[in-house]
Amino acid sequence: MTKIPTLTLNDGTEIPQLGFGVFQVPPQETAQAVAQALEAGYRHIDTAAAYRNEEGVGEAVAASGIPREALFVTTKLWNADQGYDEALRAFDASARRLRLDVVDLYLIHWPTPARDRYVPSWRAFERLQADGRVRSIGVSNFQPAHLRRLFDEGEVVPAINQVELHPYLQQPELRAFHAEHEIATEAWSPLAQGAVLDDPAIVAIAQAHGKTPAQVVLRWHLQLGNVVIPKSVTPARIAENLDVFDFALSDEQLAAIAALDRGERTGPDPDTMEIA
Repeated sequence: MTKIPTLTLNDGTEIPQLGFGVFQVPPQETAQAVAQALEAGYRHIDTAAAYRNEEGVGEAVAASGIPREALFVTTKLWNADQGYDEALRAFDASARRLRLDVVDLYLIHWPTPARDRYVPSWRAFERLQADGRVRSIGVSNFQPAHLRRLFDEGEVVPAINQVELHPYLQQPELRAFHAEHEIATEAWSPLAQGAVLDDPAIVAIAQAHGKTPAQVVLRWHLQLGNVVIPKSVTPARIAENLDVFDFALSDEQLAAIAALDRGERTGPDPDTMEIA
């Protein structure tokens, strides 16, 4: 079975660098997809309250027979549940759906800055970590200004920031900010919902390695040092996304992919996204 490398977060927790995401996986298909991922060798599963499929993740984890300490489960606080007391209640609900006493990583899903509730939410996260109910706490879709507020008004530096990141949106300034503050970068939409897979530069690199374009892009993420969470419900694709540890991109190939950056998002802008 493939051994997935881990990264050590700023709190000492180790996170598998390649995980399995379940965004947009229908609730009724989630348990089967996660079971297939676990069977293939994934040990890091990423879900969220907003995905409405935490129950399926919990079902698959409970049925897997894999020791709990060998698994890493992430979920996220939705925007409507931000606030100190609200976040504590929301976590309790997520933990029940996941059938877990301890969640490995809990993230604030979006900053929603106009609502201005992410700081009290973060204080609730700090309490959950101090109480041992969450191993690591972090954020998702935060910009440097949002992170600086947490530095100034909180006690704990986020362990990770999960953001949209792919060859067409490489976010070098944000990644540099993360590195400066020992925050791990995690990529969602790592393949830009497939938009980058027909790019001639990526196709050419794939042909040179006898790999698929998706495998090349995932390998690029790994070599940048990102945590990456591709999603699929197709067994062959689930296995293919894990088969990225037997080749390496050259400096020239990394430069060719770096040249593809367009600053092009597939999802919302974190500075204006306010969906409740």
